[in-house]
Amino acid sequence: MGSSMFFKRFLIGVFSISIIAGPVFAQPDSAPKEKKPNIVYFLVDNTGWGSFGVYGGTVPTPNIDKLASQGIRFNNYNVEAQCTPSRSAIMTGRHPVRSGTTSVPWPGQGKAGMAPWEYTIAKLLSDSGYATALYGKWHLGNTQGRMPNDQGFDEWWGTPDTWDQAGYTQWPLFKESGVPVPMLWEGKKGQKSKPVMPLDLKIRPVIDEKYIIPKTVEYIKKNAAENKPFFVYVGYSEMHEPPIANPNFAGKSPQRGGLFADLVAEMDYRVGQVMQAVKDAGVEDNTIFIFSSDNAGGGASPQIGGATNGPFRGNFFNTPFEGSMRVPAMIRWPGHVPSGMVTEEMFAAVDWMPTIAGMVGSSNLVPKDRPIDGVDASNFMLGKSKTTGRDLYPFFGIDGELMSIKWKIYKTIFRYAESPESIGKPYVKPQIPMVYDLSSDPHEDNNLMYTDLTLGWVYAPSFKWIEGYEASIKKYPNIKVGEDFKGYANK
Repeated sequence: MGSSMFFKRFLIGVFSISIIAGPVFAQPDSAPKEKKPNIVYFLVDNTGWGSFGVYGGTVPTPNIDKLASQGIRFNNYNVEAQCTPSRSAIMTGRHPVRSGTTSVPWPGQGKAGMAPWEYTIAKLLSDSGYATALYGKWHLGNTQGRMPNDQGFDEWWGTPDTWDQAGYTQWPLFKESGVPVPMLWEGKKGQKSKPVMPLDLKIRPVIDEKYIIPKTVEYIKKNAAENKPFFVYVGYSEMHEPPIANPNFAGKSPQRGGLFADLVAEMDYRVGQVMQAVKDAGVEDNTIFIFSSDNAGGGASPQIGGATNGPFRGNFFNTPFEGSMRVPAMIRWPGHVPSGMVTEEMFAAVDWMPTIAGMVGSSNLVPKDRPIDGVDASNFMLGKSKTTGRDLYPFFGIDGELMSIKWKIYKTIFRYAESPESIGKPYVKPQIPMVYDLSSDPHEDNNLMYTDLTLGWVYAPSFKWIEGYEASIKKYPNIKVGEDFKGYANK
């Protein structure tokens, strides 16, 4: 088939993923089984690939480095375009284009976050007998019915939205805007969530120290003492705007000065506190500890030191280059997950839900009445397979349209954002999709289609994937941003 035929098929224009479909997901698991492992998911915000020592960072991060050395460290872990899309992918195993979570709706466009119909990893684990809690940032719904306690968490404390709201009330005309004062909330399953205190610049630099981490530590201690399997999801606040150093760390980072170094130093310390809590509770050997970032660094917070995305081109807004989607991730489970392993295997935010389900023996609860885009990489995590099962990763823009597809070592870019003022410009659509060889050109400097059209064959896997996605959305139309989706009829 000639390259012109590929281009015609590309220009037709609807994009996304192949799926798994079938009957409604199974009832809660009731078969006899051994004790389930506890799960700690520590999610940091807008922290790029090169921020930590094990990823080549220059700020000392002994605790994160230790965590990486005790399990698997991913060098090719991929996320979605922004905070809400990435968190939605982690929770549901679905690309946000399917869930209506590619962006946060503007006023009048409907409700923010996920429809209650979505089946989250918290719901799955709750149905598996776990105690579940979230402390920190949610950003997947800010109305009753869409809070964490409505989506599978027994309890939660934090912000339903995002940390930049901490800076709202500092502006003189804020009161005249009519916008409510941003609040921190809490809630329990079966009850309505309620606001508990203002989210402002006073609490911003100490929120992790005084609230998020202590609540996490206490939750681990309590459930371990009760011998109940638990899942705690930590929505850590940094590096999200507004970045303000904790007074105990400001100006005190060793070997390197500045705000960025201070924030990384505190982040590492807080990870160490949670690691120690697991150890002190006597459950270290039976606890899966996951650490990852939701998005790349830079772009959103250049004032803290610029992008820290390792050897890759791109940042938070400069998509879909590797620096915008490839972030740190690691997993530890002593005696089960191989230790000291560094892998180039492809893995993605959408993969956590089916993978965790597989690791705890609850794959039967993964929904079968909707497209699930994640792969179950539990065998890889447990050292039973040499591959994750993923060799292709699609990346969507906040408009819900495809931007790139990464297949093995090749990256095909259909649209991209211009740097350095990416946020102020529309996406660019090249005349011919650009192709980069990530094995020899990780910075994506040399578009192979500019010099050698004999590479036209590399489009084939991408178009095959696109065809599968187009077929899937005919059967299971994507949920619109803000839609109060109730489910697929007769599915």
